[in-house]
Amino acid sequence: MSGRPISGASVGAGTRGRKGFTALILGALLLTATACGGGGKPGAGAGDGRGQDSGNAGSKQSQAVVTIAPKNGAEAVDTAGVLKVTAAKGKLTEVRVEDAKGRAVAGTMSGSGTTWTPSTHLAAATTYKVHAVAKDSAGLTSAEESSFTTLTPKNTFVGIYRPDDGTTVGVGMPFSIRFTRGITHPADVRKAITIKTEPAVEVRGHWFGNDRLDFRPEHYWKAGTKVTVNLDLDGVEGRPGVYGKQSRTVRFTIGRSQVSTVDAKTHKMVVTRDGKVVKTLPATTGKPGYDTWNGQMVISERLDVTRMNGETVGYGGEYDIKDVPHAQRLTDSGTFIHGNYWGGDAFGNYNASHGCVGLRDVRGGYDKSVPAAWFYGNSMIGDVVVVKHSHDRTVAPDNGLNGWNMPWDEWIK
Repeated sequence: MSGRPISGASVGAGTRGRKGFTALILGALLLTATACGGGGKPGAGAGDGRGQDSGNAGSKQSQAVVTIAPKNGAEAVDTAGVLKVTAAKGKLTEVRVEDAKGRAVAGTMSGSGTTWTPSTHLAAATTYKVHAVAKDSAGLTSAEESSFTTLTPKNTFVGIYRPDDGTTVGVGMPFSIRFTRGITHPADVRKAITIKTEPAVEVRGHWFGNDRLDFRPEHYWKAGTKVTVNLDLDGVEGRPGVYGKQSRTVRFTIGRSQVSTVDAKTHKMVVTRDGKVVKTLPATTGKPGYDTWNGQMVISERLDVTRMNGETVGYGGEYDIKDVPHAQRLTDSGTFIHGNYWGGDAFGNYNASHGCVGLRDVRGGYDKSVPAAWFYGNSMIGDVVVVKHSHDRTVAPDNGLNGWNMPWDEWIK
């Protein structure tokens, strides 16, 4: 019995020793863990703080501030003069503006790279999305996005043009547009119409009044030229509160070169094609008091047969012919080059018409061998007919498609 207490004391002391030893080990481990967690000196061990500093750098915000006008969600936005993207404390590196169909809007950046504006007007009643990115001096970027919708106009206009898309026309054919409303902002409308040619040639526009705009090169088109016209009028403010609603591409081709010269003195017409004389035809022009215009005139309309009534051109009841064959219009005021079956021996001998150029024909126009039928069959819209040596003045450039009678330096003013 006397040995049990000693044995028990020995056991108890051993147990307490093991527990203390375990506590010392745990404490040391905790101390070590605390030191690894950053409790030690800065820069010591794997937790020297470099990872933490790197995280702070990654979270730094760019100083560049992007501003988009109009504000996000804006409606009834004007189609010009409103859209603008700017950057403060940085420079713009990307600006993308697209409509709902993904069509991009071209723009220009200021020299300093702080301002972007569209290079053209926007379409009406269209939603646009804007995405812009700017970079500050430290190379950090910031981005901004916005969306807005342009106005829906109450009053609109379109351009009625000629020649038609896909046609082949003569070398004198201008691209002529008549607008359904008078234009008081001609520069904006002109800017919205672009013309490209193949081969390239300078084409310039000229306004006749406030509702007609014609385009032509300095000289007649070169045969075979391909012309592409883009009418980007949708959204253009042609006059206060009146916007274009037309967006269309028109393509036409210039055919062979044909210029016919009518001499009112010799009563003959010489037809020149691609620089070579192909036909000389007897003709008659306006008699004294009804002289034919001088100048360069372009065929603008072709009619197998038409009615000609003097009352429609201010000549009262002097004539009313219901079946004039092979008629081709030269002016808006009523000048034609046409078949004439009632002129007797006037052709090649004297002038007998009321201002038109007449070529011998038969009633009904059935004989394809007569001069009028030959000329009609060998002509097209846009061919040139030049009249010289008449006793009348030169035809006005806006009387028909006859802008060739205006000097180039005046045309491009």
